Amino acid sequence: MSTDNTDRTSFVLGLVGAGISGSLTPAMQEREGLESGFNLTYRRLDAEKIGFGADDLTEILSWAKYFGFDGLNITHPFKQRVIPLLDELSDDARDLGAVNTVVFRDGRALGRNTDWSGWGRAFRRRLPEAVTDTAVLVGAGGAGAAVGYALLDQGSAHVSIIDTDTQKAKDCATRLAKRFGDERVSATDDLAGALRDAQGLVNATPTGMTGHPGLPVPADLVRDDLWVSDVVYFPLETELIRLARSRGCRVVPGGGMAVFQAVGAFEYFTGRAPDAERMVRHFEELTS
Repeated sequence: MSTDNTDRTSFVLGLVGAGISGSLTPAMQEREGLESGFNLTYRRLDAEKIGFGADDLTEILSWAKYFGFDGLNITHPFKQRVIPLLDELSDDARDLGAVNTVVFRDGRALGRNTDWSGWGRAFRRRLPEAVTDTAVLVGAGGAGAAVGYALLDQGSAHVSIIDTDTQKAKDCATRLAKRFGDERVSATDDLAGALRDAQGLVNATPTGMTGHPGLPVPADLVRDDLWVSDVVYFPLETELIRLARSRGCRVVPGGGMAVFQAVGAFEYFTGRAPDAERMVRHFEELTS
């Protein structure tokens, strides 16, 4: 990660997205800044409240640079739309076709992605022994692509992707195969068959989050020998995670991805590694 800012102690950051009033990222970043001895300010730029859309992103980025912002986190629905407006992309952001972190350096806007690395770090913190396991990934949207990238990057032997939109699953598999090889990732419409051959299950759909109750897979497919992960963290214990726990599965709840994507972004913004475990404890305070 960049160390261009190692002599800096003051930072102005922001989050660009729609409906982001409940985001915990500002609180996590500001607290870690304070604990690290920085003067760090983090602001929400909520498209729903301010009244802007994707066509206004050029102006949003220009004004952020004009007012001295050091970086922006980017979330739904702008992670793809921001890409043509940036001066540079990291290889992972280019592979995924999504940016969640924009760093301003010397008048240039640099696109990065810490979603995939955040999920991967959270997974390895909980289940380091399972990094090479085969897995079924439910959901082929932006979160699904990030999780698939993380699984394959850390060594998963094979990832099967399933989505209610079969074309989206195929497109996601194709994108990941360009980076990791055709033999390691595939799209499927046979959930039961894929799970029979898998050691892990990841939900990367909104199913289970507040307002979207339910299970992303039939309950009878959740075996006790599977590990189960969810990207949803509102609530922290989704119906899937609760079911998996009750059956004795090893679980990786969604909160870890939220924390560790923020850990990665903090390092990009400041040039210094935060105290990740301190950020985990703060997240647990915020969600308790």
